[in-house]
This record gives sequence, C-alpha cells and structure tokens, in this order.
Amino acid sequence: MESRFACVLDVKASLGECPTWSADEQVLYWVDINAPSLNRFDPKGGANTAWAMPQAIGSFALRSRGGFVAALRDGIWFVDAQGAPERKIAPAPYDPAHHRFNDGRADPHGRFWVGSMNEKRDTNSARLYRLSPDLGLSPMLDDMMISNGLGFSPDGRTLYHADTPARTVRAYDFDGAQGTLSSGRVFARFDGETDRPDGAAVDSEGCYWCAFYSGGKLVRLSPQGRLLAEYPIPAMCPTMCAFGGDDLRTLYVTTARQRRDADELARLPQSGGIFAMRVEVAGLPEPKFAG
Repeated sequence: MESRFACVLDVKASLGECPTWSADEQVLYWVDINAPSLNRFDPKGGANTAWAMPQAIGSFALRSRGGFVAALRDGIWFVDAQGAPERKIAPAPYDPAHHRFNDGRADPHGRFWVGSMNEKRDTNSARLYRLSPDLGLSPMLDDMMISNGLGFSPDGRTLYHADTPARTVRAYDFDGAQGTLSSGRVFARFDGETDRPDGAAVDSEGCYWCAFYSGGKLVRLSPQGRLLAEYPIPAMCPTMCAFGGDDLRTLYVTTARQRRDADELARLPQSGGIFAMRVEVAGLPEPKFAG
C-alpha cells in the first residue's frame, strides 16, 4: 500500500521521539533520545534547530511559564526556551545505569506524566509517574517493561497507556481534579510480531492513533478499541505521532533508525526523519505543564 506520509524533515535521527506541537509558535518540538537533543522544527521554513542535552532525553512538555519540563536520564529538569537545562526538579526514581525515562506528556490539568523503561528488558521494573505542579513526583502504575502510548480522551476522563513489549494498550478512568487512576482495563491487545504499540495521540473524535515500532505503520483505533484504519509509513520504526498545523489536521510522526540493518536503510533511506500527512479529523491542543 502506498503511504500517504511524506518526509518533511530528512534528519536521520537515531531515535526520534515525543513530537509536540506548539500552537503559540506554530512549530513542532521533538527529541532525539540518543543524540541526545531537544529540537525545534519550523514546518513553514523547513529549519530545524537542535539543542544538545547533557544526557538521554526521553520526553518533555511545554511549560505555561515558558520553556520546557524535560525527563532526562538522571531526573526531571526545567529547560529554558533556548534549550538550556536550568535546574533539576526531581531525581531519577530508578537506577540510571539500566533505566531511563521514556514517553511523557502533560495532562489537561497541568501535570506532567512520564514513564520509565528497563533497558535490560529482563523484568517488569518500569513505572508511570505523575509530576504535579508543586513538583512532587508520585508513582502511579507499575508492572511494565517499557512505558509508552500516553494519551487523554477529549473529555479528560480516560488515560491511555501502553506497555510496548506486552503489545497491550490499557485505558484507565482518570479523575482530573485529583490526578488519580482507577478501573484499568485492556483497551487493545495485538498479536503480530511487529505490532508493538509505541507513542500515541488522541484526536477530537476520541480515536487513539498509535505508532507501531518495527511495524512500519500507524493505526487508528475507535474509542472502543476497534481498529479503524492502518497507515503505512516509509520507515520501519515510527515512534510517536502528534497533531499540528493551524487547524490541528496535520499528523506528524517521528521515526528511528537505530540498530536497523544496511539493507533496510537502503530501502527506506528516510528512516529517522519526520513524516506528515493531512487527516480529516483534527487533533487536540497539547496541554502545558503548570509548574
């Protein structure tokens, strides 16, 4: 099947991740976890600015006060608007020798949710954490290997979360006022060898879009978890998607090229780039961290 995605930034990132649209600036921020770098991509001019980070950066969110809150390997930091780390606000709640932060995003009430991953992949020792605006860090979910796929329903009452190696996306009742989770249940489970749910985004109809790492595609699931559509992408390892553009109807996808063989990269030379396609249903505005 021919892909509707076009490469808009052929950057050849090792592990592109966490695309986040800034409605204020009309630009896409994203990270290369391995570079490591935080990036600002202007789709109108095509320019990408990369700010080097001192260590692996798993994810980030925009701050309502300007700049970013960023999950680095050794803890969570405030980063200024020019990409310079300012201060660590929470130490890593794991051993950085074999764990790091991974997927994360802000919720509609201004908290930052971020998960960890076990790089050794030998036990389910990763967790999902909640950073409150008062900078308190609390574990919220455990018993996972690679925390991924965070998303919130349009009404703010459901949190979605994936454990990539388990090929499972779960949904939780979300109390926005308290920032708590309950009634966890399986939202979608996949059986294919390459059906590995990675990063995700939710559109304004409540549908869940998920990148399949090693699967070369994105899927769109209904609010009930039913597969609605699949969209191939010219890279085997899409990592996460985000809605952008002035109408939030441009779907951006980051990809990776780490540990891919030479034959695959010759066949898919834009692996590691950022891809985009126009969609019929708009996404949701990305919340900001209120701390």
